[in-house]
Amino acid sequence: MIPPFSDLAGFRAALADMPQLDAQAALAARDHNGQLTKPPGALGRLEDLGIWYAGWRGSPKAKIDAPQVIVFAGNHGVAAQGVSAFPPEVTEQMVFNFQLGGAAINQIARSVGAKLDVVPLDLMNPTQDFTQEPAMSEDELVAALRAGWEAVDAETDLLVVGEMGIGNTTAAAALAHAMLGGHAADWTGRGTGVDDTALAHKTRVVADAVALHGGQGDGLECLRRLGGRELAGMVGGIAAARSKRVPVILDGFICCAAALTLMQTERSALDHTVAGHLSAEGGHAKLLEALCKEPLLDLSLRLGEASGAALAISVLKAAAACQSGMATFAEAGVSGA
Repeated sequence: MIPPFSDLAGFRAALADMPQLDAQAALAARDHNGQLTKPPGALGRLEDLGIWYAGWRGSPKAKIDAPQVIVFAGNHGVAAQGVSAFPPEVTEQMVFNFQLGGAAINQIARSVGAKLDVVPLDLMNPTQDFTQEPAMSEDELVAALRAGWEAVDAETDLLVVGEMGIGNTTAAAALAHAMLGGHAADWTGRGTGVDDTALAHKTRVVADAVALHGGQGDGLECLRRLGGRELAGMVGGIAAARSKRVPVILDGFICCAAALTLMQTERSALDHTVAGHLSAEGGHAKLLEALCKEPLLDLSLRLGEASGAALAISVLKAAAACQSGMATFAEAGVSGA
């Protein structure tokens, strides 16, 4: 999809003029749900999800036929601070693994019938070390936002975005700390599995970065200063989906930290999203609370690369299938209550 913006001011304007849920379609879906061959509320949260999905798609019987998973990859200058258990070259190596079909997300996307796209973002040019200066210039941020927007397929009817980037749990922790406050330790987790000494160092890096950049703008400015290209790619993809009334399933801690920058810029920017899962990364539960999102799954995942959200596609597909495919009492000749 062609982005309707060429600078941050244009992206902010696009966010302020996004379509809303189709209230009439949602009401029709709720009425239709009340006539289906089941006791009221018997499908629990699936019913709410089916109605929500129908409202965003503008049809009381909307189906999910073309889910898309996009994994964005980027490298971080802050990785030079030794915040990860793996070296930065692993980002590019994992991109090759995705492209060859060998990663967990390849298997999960295939199992739920989702198209998978991998979008590497200037891997040979890491962002700046945000303990010293902003991670990106405005032009670099806009380029990543545009790449995310363009990656959303025109036929997509459900979107999942994920990431790969050594050092990106540090970026996500810094974003959460800058936007939600508290202490750096509240948001900084082990990421790739660092030991206690490395975790203490990583926490200091997050604290130092927020001390340098905190309180200097809205969510997008936080993203420019403390984020990364793959986080910005996810933000662009989430916004593009909203422009087409395509619901989005959010992945784990890093994805939700990126999404928070949208909500901190335009309060209703995430109304078309649900949380796919609760990850094992320590700050994710608090982040979901700030986003007002209840996760669909809790499987102790902490892999990233859209894995938890992709698993949740099956839940949303089931909700939409029940909403669109079940017979009503009248159609089935079953006596209602």
